[in-house]
This record gives sequence, C-alpha cells and structure tokens, in this order.
Amino acid sequence: MGTMTEVRIPAAEFALQQTLSDVPSATVTVHRVETDAPDGLVPFCWVTADDLDTLHGSFEADGSVGGLRQLSEVDEERLYRMSWVGGVDLVGRVLREEDGTVLSATGTGDGWRLRLLFPDETALRRTQVFADHEGWTMEVEAVYELAETPRERYGLTKPQHDTLVSAYEHGYYDFPHGVTTAELGAEFDVTAQAAADRLRRGHGNLVEEALLTTHLADADR
Repeated sequence: MGTMTEVRIPAAEFALQQTLSDVPSATVTVHRVETDAPDGLVPFCWVTADDLDTLHGSFEADGSVGGLRQLSEVDEERLYRMSWVGGVDLVGRVLREEDGTVLSATGTGDGWRLRLLFPDETALRRTQVFADHEGWTMEVEAVYELAETPRERYGLTKPQHDTLVSAYEHGYYDFPHGVTTAELGAEFDVTAQAAADRLRRGHGNLVEEALLTTHLADADR
C-alpha cells in the first residue's frame, strides 16, 4: 500500500524562485531526482522558455541553484542537471525522512505542482504538520490510496477482473463484437448469462471507484 498526493507549492517558497520570477515564460519539469549526491538534491530538469539563453543566465544567478550543467538541447527544450541548495527543505524531508518519492514536479511562475508518493497516509500527515510548523504552504489538491493491485484499486473481484480483461483483449468492446458472452463464458466455464453478469457488475464497480469517487472528492473541495 502507499499514498499518492498532488500538491501545489508557491513559486516563492521553492527552488528556482528567482528564475521563475525573472523569466515568466519558463517551465521546469523535473525528470528525476538524485537524493544521495554529495551536493544535496540533484534534479534532472527539462526546461522551456521564450529565450533559453536568458533562462540559462537566470539559473546561474539564482541563489537556490548550486552546480549547473546543460546535458542536451532538443527542439527548443534543454535538459539540465543542477543541484538545489535552497528552498527544498520540504522535499528533502519527504525524500529522506519519510522515505517518499517525487513522481513528478513542474514549476512555472504560478507555482509548483508535485506528485508525491508516501509509504502511507501517516507519512503524508507528518509532512503536512512539518510544513505548517515551518510556515510553508503545501496545498494538498488530491490524495489517492494505492491498492496492492489494480483489481483491488477498482473494487473488482478476481472473476470480474479476469472476464473484463479477456473481453477487452478479444474485442468484445469493438463493433462488431470480436467475442460473445457465450464464448467468454466458455473460457471461464460459466454460462453466457454469468459472463454477462460479471461484465455488468465489473462495469458498475469501475464507474463507482474510478469516476464517482473522484467526482465526489472534487465536489468536496
């Protein structure tokens, strides 16, 4: 099990605050982060901006950036390896104290959006308490509890899961159908009606868990 969360952090409270203020067109997308480097947190970042040379100069002048190295440039987008030496205490805690993972991070002048994976919800709560205590803004926009398997995540029984997967793989959802419920039933040694019932109940569980749960969560915010 694990807990994934989507959070928003103001640009002024995170790394590259000066760069994102000076170059409003800049977008920084973190590809991955090294946590055991001797010079602190070391992200590999793809960056875009109206003027990449101006952006490079802003990186060099940014007090939150230590080492900076351009690795490549492709289609008006550059890949950098840089060390973040300021504005990353919160993320540092997530990675080092809570054994968390940065799944994705994107920064613009409007702020940073991060997807973080924690071992459990308790680790997320500790991080929120830490942020509040330090006076940092960490707006939690969504929280997902990760099931051990996709089947469990969407509330499917094993027969429902297996029948849905087989139906998809054999073209049941194509037009015309690539397989009938009778053929699906024969595969699992059940009647056509039983196969149809598995599909119907499986569809209901998928809608409830994947769509209605998200809709209700959005309505509560």
